[in-house]
Amino acid sequence: MTDLTVKAPETPPTPDGQGAAGASDASGGPGDSGAHGSGWPARLRHELRAIHALVHRDLLRLAGQRTHTALMLLHPMLYLLILGGGLAALIPRSSLGVGYQTYLFPGMLMMTVQTPAIMVGIRLITDRQSGYLRELLMAPVSRATLLLGHCSGGTMTAAAQGAVLLGLAGVVGLPYDPLLLVLLLAGMILASFTITALALALAVTLRRAETFHTLLGMIMMPLLFLSGGFFPLHTLPGWAHALAAANPLAYAVDLLRRCITRLVPDQQAVTGIEWAGRQPPLPVEAGLLLATGLLALFWAARRFNRPE
Repeated sequence: MTDLTVKAPETPPTPDGQGAAGASDASGGPGDSGAHGSGWPARLRHELRAIHALVHRDLLRLAGQRTHTALMLLHPMLYLLILGGGLAALIPRSSLGVGYQTYLFPGMLMMTVQTPAIMVGIRLITDRQSGYLRELLMAPVSRATLLLGHCSGGTMTAAAQGAVLLGLAGVVGLPYDPLLLVLLLAGMILASFTITALALALAVTLRRAETFHTLLGMIMMPLLFLSGGFFPLHTLPGWAHALAAANPLAYAVDLLRRCITRLVPDQQAVTGIEWAGRQPPLPVEAGLLLATGLLALFWAARRFNRPE
């Protein structure tokens, strides 16, 4: 009886004695003798390309939705120019150390980056409801990479919108000092990352966009008022000082305001966050913001790794 079985062509054995079946796993499988050579760099490049694609998608959305972007920028601009201009005549400079519009400027920068950063969480929920997230999860990359791509895209778009508002620095009496603008932009990037990570941590927990909107309405506006962006924190009741000290937005606003104070000597605004009557160092405030964002992102990644 004739044997009709077709045998696969044999491949030369690898130097360690295994055939191609043991060395063909490029992702670092049990038979991958190059897991510590070319396998991991290739996998890293693959993950980075996925992050780049998600960031590119968010930047394209930002460029394509010009009307929506302009409306989001209009809100803090109206606060800064109309509310700030009106109250500047009523609030004496001596009570704040600077004019009210100058005092309000860091808070409006934070309001500008807050909205697009939060929108990342909303998009994650709507992507889950529409089925787009399930298609993304079929990509041959880790879930943590996808979450990091969403966070990076949200951080970039939020900081880009905040950079537009920096153009009003001269209107509120600040110089267009390149170092000052770079420091303010760096502070906004750090704050955008923290807010985006917190929004994603909330989004991976909730399943409905309506619940997300309602909860954010209850949380974000009090956090903004407790940030010192609109009025000095020392004017708050004693019980609110502890809430302000636990508010990430308060450290972000204080970080931006103290950068202005360091580089513009005649803009000595009143102090913000205090610990036992003393202001924490600027590196400590920046470190707390970064640590908060990293912890939120780590927790969100653990939740996101659960099966859908």
